[in-house]
Amino acid sequence: MTHSLVCPETVSRVSSVLNRNTRQFGKKHLFDQDEETCWNSDQGPSQWVTLEFPQLICVSQLQIQFQGGFSSRRGCLEGSQGTQALRKIVDFYPEDNNSLQTFPIPAAEVDRLKVTFEDATDFFGRVVIYHLRVLGEKGTNRDPYRDLHYRAKLGEPRPHPRNLNFP
Repeated sequence: MTHSLVCPETVSRVSSVLNRNTRQFGKKHLFDQDEETCWNSDQGPSQWVTLEFPQLICVSQLQIQFQGGFSSRRGCLEGSQGTQALRKIVDFYPEDNNSLQTFPIPAAEVDRLKVTFEDATDFFGRVVIYHLRVLGEKGTNRDPYRDLHYRAKLGEPRPHPRNLNFP
């Protein structure tokens, strides 16, 4: 059974925010499940969202709800594990409407994703997204060293090696 993989520990970044107004148009609105809020990018040739997950995930679907007139004609999903370079997983082609669109993803086990939106339907290159969902399962290959690195980025203290749970 697939479920949403974005959790409070998922670190997200976006290419831009309209007028730098993160309170009204910031990245947090991509995942808040509120029909009244959205991420609104500033203008530019392409826009992107990156996600760093606290563990490996196996992505199966990407769901996106754009605002009609502010969508993208072409998108690219890239992913990687650990410090590896991002590699293309799939191109997708959204429709310019307000409906929640689902894009099937070939099986990929990653802990970093980058969704790039190219060829915006808006003349200025702005993209407006109400919902972004990454669906799939938690990954099977758990790397305790990767977990330590992620925890260090969050500012958590390093545990003593005796207390690590190695597979």
